[in-house]
Amino acid sequence: MRSGELDYSGAAVSSALERASMNWLYLVGIVVFLLALMFSIALHEIGHLVPAKIFGVRVTQYMVGFGSTAWSRRKGETEYGIKWIPFGGYIRMIGMLPPRPGDDPAKLRSNATGPFQGLIESARDAAQEEVLPGDDDRVFYRKKWWQKVIIMSGGPLMNFVLAFVFFTILLVGIGLPVEVPIVSPGTNTCVIPVSEQRAACKPGDQPTPAAQAGLKPGDHMVSFNGATIGSWGDAIHLIRTHGPGPVQLGIVRDDKPMTLDVTLIVQDRPNLEDPEKIDKNVGFLGVRPTKVMEQQSVGQVIGYMGEMTARAAGSIFNLPEKMVGIWHAAFSGQERDPEGPMGVVGAGRMGGEILASDSSNEEKIATFVSLLGGFNLAMGMFNLIPLLPLDGGHIAGGLWEGLKRAYAKVMRRPKPKYVDIAKVLPLTYAAALVMMIMAGLLVYADLVNPLTLTR
Repeated sequence: MRSGELDYSGAAVSSALERASMNWLYLVGIVVFLLALMFSIALHEIGHLVPAKIFGVRVTQYMVGFGSTAWSRRKGETEYGIKWIPFGGYIRMIGMLPPRPGDDPAKLRSNATGPFQGLIESARDAAQEEVLPGDDDRVFYRKKWWQKVIIMSGGPLMNFVLAFVFFTILLVGIGLPVEVPIVSPGTNTCVIPVSEQRAACKPGDQPTPAAQAGLKPGDHMVSFNGATIGSWGDAIHLIRTHGPGPVQLGIVRDDKPMTLDVTLIVQDRPNLEDPEKIDKNVGFLGVRPTKVMEQQSVGQVIGYMGEMTARAAGSIFNLPEKMVGIWHAAFSGQERDPEGPMGVVGAGRMGGEILASDSSNEEKIATFVSLLGGFNLAMGMFNLIPLLPLDGGHIAGGLWEGLKRAYAKVMRRPKPKYVDIAKVLPLTYAAALVMMIMAGLLVYADLVNPLTLTR
């Protein structure tokens, strides 16, 4: 065999091994994300479980996942387990629905007429079948309104705590990518007009002012004509507003301060706020900044989480419109909206893509942690929507009960009965059906037209 063939074979083997490594990393990323998701779901349900037990509600099941049971163990009155489909979880509390007003809670009632009424009474009967003798004070519906609110708020609250922890790890422990006024190794040494869509220099290109002045990768720009440069934003503002002409640029090279004489030129450059717009004849030096991971303070974590919460709330508010976009992306090949919803399948694929990417390990961890933080925040916000079967529906029922009782107390009226959420069960089932359709659509879109790191 000729040497050229041997070289080619070696390159092919190396390429095949690299692809296999990427495939394994992709699978590992998916598995790691799903495990982290199950951990988040488990803590969400613990957020319900702990206050329920504190307030004396009998909890018969604590399950992570749906479908058939993969593993379970009973401890006391509660069965703890893991199910095969890691897309959710639940705790089963007895007495979620009150018996029909006027009925004996210890007795089952005959079926009522009418499709909706029959549906409601069947659900009441099923709920009462779990109630054992001596459980009268351990059913959920008999608890005080504020206890119900705390129990049902515990899950979303746990998601918010997890989001805060993940964002703290991201910002304080790892840091956010920040552009600093240090000349990047990727800086071009030639002037490339903004109208030309290319990244490399070609013969005949004019040298940049930075190249002519002798700026090198790693040079830290610290002053501009005597004005201090504290950030990349300072540098680009001073350069663009100066226009053409000579300036003195203070730099630090190899820990030694020095001053370079630079003659700026003017160029058309993309607008800093809107890259689609072009700023005409602005000052031009010809350097690129270096990106570094800059650690933030805990106070900045609060601001960052507030910003992310506002974005998540906006996405939930516009969810119907966003789902129309998901439909077109799934069945018409339309490009996915980067700010649109993403299901568990899409997030899992994103986790695999992160781990298999060419980014540094630090960047991979940062992106992964950010994804988990965002997912927990979205999970908590979504569960607060005041519709059954979501936690927010039960919270709304508890708050309404509290308002009714407070009004009755002020007006010296008889204490009102428990809020009967069974009356809205038809709406609950309709909402659940819509959520299932939305979840199925997201799964399909995530399979055929997934979001990626590049869009």
